[in-house]
Amino acid sequence: MKTTLPLFLLTALSIVSIASDSAAEEKKKWSPPPAIALEKLIPENPQEAAKIIRQSWGEKSFASNQSKVLEKTTALWVGQADSPIEVVRLDTGETLGRMTDLGGFQALAKTLPNCQWFDYELRADGKKIGGGNLKIEYYDYTPDSLEKPDVPKGTVTQHEWKDSKIFPGTSREYVVYVPAQYDGTKPAALMVFQDGLRHADPNTSNGLHATTVLDNLIAAGDIPVTVGVFINPGRNANQKPDAKPGNRSFEYDSLGDAYVRFLLEEIIPAVEKEHDVKLSDDPKLRAISGGSSGCACAWTAAWERPDQFGKVLGWVGTFTNIRGANIYPSLVRKTERKPIRAALLDGHNDVVNQFGSWPLANQQMEAALKFSNYDYRYWWGDGFHGSTYAAAMLPEMMRWLWSDVKG
Repeated sequence: MKTTLPLFLLTALSIVSIASDSAAEEKKKWSPPPAIALEKLIPENPQEAAKIIRQSWGEKSFASNQSKVLEKTTALWVGQADSPIEVVRLDTGETLGRMTDLGGFQALAKTLPNCQWFDYELRADGKKIGGGNLKIEYYDYTPDSLEKPDVPKGTVTQHEWKDSKIFPGTSREYVVYVPAQYDGTKPAALMVFQDGLRHADPNTSNGLHATTVLDNLIAAGDIPVTVGVFINPGRNANQKPDAKPGNRSFEYDSLGDAYVRFLLEEIIPAVEKEHDVKLSDDPKLRAISGGSSGCACAWTAAWERPDQFGKVLGWVGTFTNIRGANIYPSLVRKTERKPIRAALLDGHNDVVNQFGSWPLANQQMEAALKFSNYDYRYWWGDGFHGSTYAAAMLPEMMRWLWSDVKG
């Protein structure tokens, strides 16, 4: 029996790989088929379903590749074999479904429960002909994370910082958001985001859309007029342009005051000067935010200088033992309460590895904050490590974080 492998793994509407004679060109032209509509269309109108899938992939990549597409929590598998193909979930042995013959290839679309992560195989005549890994995590944005035509938009300007004395030999990009409502008559509030550029982008499919959230919440009077500083971790001088920032763990996971001094002595003065803005020096009007190691960094900054940063917003916090942040639950219990207001979030399916358990570490952090009578709130979901759940919850988290001051 002659078989070919089913089509290349794609997650959250993003192509992981397209192998064809002109891969780059194929990737530019590719558009995801509507998996939700295809779940019903494949068995009811196979010809129309086949037309949609062919138009999406193109004949070259369709004929020679394998793939899986997600739309919300609906997965779409496409494959080729001389006999029916089954999709089998490996952790449970469950057959998720059998593909329908669409003439030259087969396809299956199926809606699954949210927050699923498992390996699967594609089998024909009981033999494996392909497989992959499926991760489903989806949340709808609230209106406050989407652009509203009647809401004035702040200005967003990108910069590069190459002259750090505290982290010498590094360079980094940062974005400054100045709200439309800032008129210079009084100092603005400040909110700093680690891993900043991706969080400032209003167009990512599952990103924070933080500048849009700022636009909407400031316009509604739910938070003060707030300048946003979205800053990336440092890149080392010998790094290739497309490599991940090599100084991230050193800056974010380390204890001590180096990173907060970097903000206070280098970045914040530059922002005020370059943009002719006056930022409040009231710690209740200064927040610092981040996810994962960026969350640990945010907490460390406020812990070291609560006189400068009185608010922390963080998600999937790395309060585990990468560079010592696992001590925070104990420190919070043993140290006199500091004037920090914290909005934190995690998921029960967060990562567990050699550095520790993120869900357990965050449960310990929550218990310590409660024990020491901190002004805090924790949001818990079923999500994985990342920003997907935080993106959906950001307006609610920010609204609560700033609710102790007037907008």
